Amino acid sequence: MGKRLFKSTLVVSGMTLVSRLLGFVRDMLIARIFGVDLATDAFFVAFKIPNLLRRLFTEGAVAHALVPVIAGYSKLGDSKQETNAALKQFLAKMSGNLAAWALIVTLVAMVIAPLLVMLLAPGFAWHGQQNELAVTLLRITMPFGFCIVLVAYAGAVLNAHERYAIPALTPVFLNICMIVAAIWLAPRMDIPITALAWGVFGAGFVQLLVQMPSLIRLGLLPLPCIRIKDPEVDKVFKLLVPAIFSASITQINLLLDSLIASFLVSGSVSWLYYSDRLVEFPLGILGMGLATAILPSLANNHAADDPVAFTKTLDWGLRWVFLVGMPATIGLYVLAEPMISTLFQYNEFTVNDVYKAGQSLKAYAVGLLGYLFIKILVSGFASRQDLNTPVRYGVYAMIASLVLNVVLVYPLGHAGLALATSLGALINAGFLLKKLLQDRIYQPAGDWLLFLLRVTLASAVMAAGLYYGVDKDCWNEWQSADRAINLVKWVGIGCIGYALTLVLVGMRLRHLTVTNDKITRF
Repeated sequence: MGKRLFKSTLVVSGMTLVSRLLGFVRDMLIARIFGVDLATDAFFVAFKIPNLLRRLFTEGAVAHALVPVIAGYSKLGDSKQETNAALKQFLAKMSGNLAAWALIVTLVAMVIAPLLVMLLAPGFAWHGQQNELAVTLLRITMPFGFCIVLVAYAGAVLNAHERYAIPALTPVFLNICMIVAAIWLAPRMDIPITALAWGVFGAGFVQLLVQMPSLIRLGLLPLPCIRIKDPEVDKVFKLLVPAIFSASITQINLLLDSLIASFLVSGSVSWLYYSDRLVEFPLGILGMGLATAILPSLANNHAADDPVAFTKTLDWGLRWVFLVGMPATIGLYVLAEPMISTLFQYNEFTVNDVYKAGQSLKAYAVGLLGYLFIKILVSGFASRQDLNTPVRYGVYAMIASLVLNVVLVYPLGHAGLALATSLGALINAGFLLKKLLQDRIYQPAGDWLLFLLRVTLASAVMAAGLYYGVDKDCWNEWQSADRAINLVKWVGIGCIGYALTLVLVGMRLRHLTVTNDKITRF
């Protein structure tokens, strides 16, 4: 089981890595071509809503609601043929109803775009032209939201059948479309930033088309139909609403960050965006890879009434989060300015932008482990079709983040908003883990303390080496090629130091393997 999970995680993580790397190319081009000004702030605010839908639906919500229900069909019917027929009938109704609701929401959002911009960035009201531009851009990008809901549905169906590669690769096409728009379309537009919005618009339809051949090969693309008050579909929608909210806590906090940042100095929204993009790199590769791989296994374990396999799978995921998440957190924090400088400091992106974005990156890095643990822990609840618990704890965490926003924004500015979001994520993860332990749904192996000590020691060695070895003050004076070479060098040194320390203290990768009879002790 451990090898299968590891292989699935590698597939998802590998495809996500390709997408994230292209995402950095995209953001580097945006920073180089458009810089940081009122127009880019308007685009990033307009992109918030469709991008939020992408993160909510493709990164958890639909899968959390749909995969456990699909897993339950394995118990139905006297034959595989009957089971497939029942599943296809369910998917026809599910896809039709989901498309109808997505279309209604998209059309309503386009109509009330001025109100949405006012809610997301009320500070834009002081700049009439910027506010009008944000409204226009939002209306262009909103159809992407309709498409992405269906993309998420298709990806959940494929993941439930252990087809991970295509859903994980699909986000690549968003980056490709935006890169083409920035390079080719922007110079031909009266308002260049509008090209990015049209790139987002086209990407939604491209991503939807890419999923269809895989569904056809599985025989799981029935003609959609709409059924009002269908019990099976209603069951998924009842799970989907709390799934959306439980998966959206961090994203809602990021929206609140942008809202408050719109009242701060010009560029604050963009600084938060670029730093969040860097945090999304390990979060997407590791968090999405693990969560996507273990959710079907957890759902099947629960459907088979096998609590031992369930807790082993969850334990495996949490160990990998801590093992890889700790060095990622340290790297983002210590190398914040060098990373920002290497990736984005071109032309219009100034030295001041590097330092400002670096401040918020450090603040977001504090909560990286929290973000990662949430993805795994929510999967533990979702696989049991219990999404009310993550919602309840998510509300507590969101309230805490909002209070911390008010407290920290005055002394720390935009970085205070990022820190409040990070602390909220850690609070949320703490609540979720405590509940799983209290209800004995998750029973960790007895060697966790030794595991934590080894990882912590290796992390301390890595942190000390990077902190005292990297001269961050001179980074901005180097040419872009020198910055890239030195960044790769120090990332490599940090990773090698971390891995060697783990080996010296007795850590072995085979210890993370989940076996059928036991979890091997460290």
